[in-house]
Amino acid sequence: MHGTGNSYWIESAPPRRAHPPLEGDLAADVAIVGAGVVGLCTARELTRAGRDVVVLEAGRIAAGVTGHTTGKLTSLHGLRYASLRDRHGAEAAANYAEAQEDALRRVARFCAELGVDAEIERRPAYTYTLDENRVEEIHAEAAAASEAGLRAAAVTETGLPYPVAAAVRVEDQLQFHPRRFLLGLADDLIAHGGRVHENTRVTGLHEGIDCRLSLEGGRTVHARDVVIATHFPLRCHSSLIVRLRVLRELVVAASVEERHAPQGMYVTAEHGTRSVRTAPLGEGRRLLIVAGEAFEPGSGGVPDRLDRLEAWARGQLPGFAGAPTVHRWAAQDVHTADGLPCVGHEHPDTQHVYVATGFGGWGLSTGVAAGRLLTAHLTGAPRPAWTELVDPRRHLPVREVPGVVRSQSTVARHYLAGRRTGRRCTHMGCELGFNETEQSYECPCHGSRFAPDGTVLQGPATRPLED
Repeated sequence: MHGTGNSYWIESAPPRRAHPPLEGDLAADVAIVGAGVVGLCTARELTRAGRDVVVLEAGRIAAGVTGHTTGKLTSLHGLRYASLRDRHGAEAAANYAEAQEDALRRVARFCAELGVDAEIERRPAYTYTLDENRVEEIHAEAAAASEAGLRAAAVTETGLPYPVAAAVRVEDQLQFHPRRFLLGLADDLIAHGGRVHENTRVTGLHEGIDCRLSLEGGRTVHARDVVIATHFPLRCHSSLIVRLRVLRELVVAASVEERHAPQGMYVTAEHGTRSVRTAPLGEGRRLLIVAGEAFEPGSGGVPDRLDRLEAWARGQLPGFAGAPTVHRWAAQDVHTADGLPCVGHEHPDTQHVYVATGFGGWGLSTGVAAGRLLTAHLTGAPRPAWTELVDPRRHLPVREVPGVVRSQSTVARHYLAGRRTGRRCTHMGCELGFNETEQSYECPCHGSRFAPDGTVLQGPATRPLED
């Protein structure tokens, strides 16, 4: 059995500036909780707009969810556009596409302006199927993506070392080193007067004209507005929490000769999901990155899932089997009932608290887009056309209600089990499962994770496990 560790992005990033924990109380115009892609993009834009901003991070910047992605920055999100067009109309699909494409342009522009070497490479992105019975579905997605404004087409040749039945190809997408990018944003934020405090865990939030954030150790941060950019919100209104579901995904990566490296970014929902891309290593080699085997946190069976993923990579991708070293890590993401992210006011009655969550595995481009939208909310600037599409206060379509009911029934079952077993998550009391591969206790309800000694590894929980 193999374990997992830090991602390649964390291990390969250049030395970073340390940001000290907050030692006393402070006040700011905007307090941002979480220093991943949403938090740092929002903070950077708000600081440039003249706002006094403080970013509070429980661990290290760019070392959480963003630091464990596959580093794909693409507007092609599986089979998204046909569904968007059919459910919300062609204009909604076009607005979604523009939000993603604008995010790609922003990342490229930020890196150029700041001189950040984020290893940006332009590559085509593919969503493919091996099933001849799904070819029509692929053609419909290609047509919908093209109608939405993407340079999309249905193809059968992909550059993968095995044949596919059909694929959607979208041109001129980006892959990059996410941690290098975010470290550059953090440096720019500090240079323009922003503040960042690592190892500073927020444990509570009281909203009012003066919002108060309670911190571990008894300190307090006062702010006019608060952005919760913690992946799964540390405080989550009931109208939002019922829409959210957490999945964890495994990643394996190995150095291969450049001649064995596919030249695009690839994803299929088949075989338990398979995502493939490469990253530059130099000296004629590239890092071949494969992700998949999504599972509910705490559900068990992770060693078998990791073995299946690595066996697939060794069997399907030349060069992987002979690699001397394999990196292994895991990522986690929040999915919504209707497949759309939630960015904006947390619930109908709030005025000063904003959230960004529910990216469904596509948090890099959508996270950058969220930074733009949150900045517009907080500065009064014109909001983009896709604002209402991702509003957390939107009504849930009737067709999504059965899925929500099933999800909440599962939550209720885990909650009752937690009351019986005694090993309960400190967030809402659900039972915990043990992930033997990652050596962590995990909550299947909302994704909190704990070390064997009870330390919080990942929220929304803010308190360690009790003995």
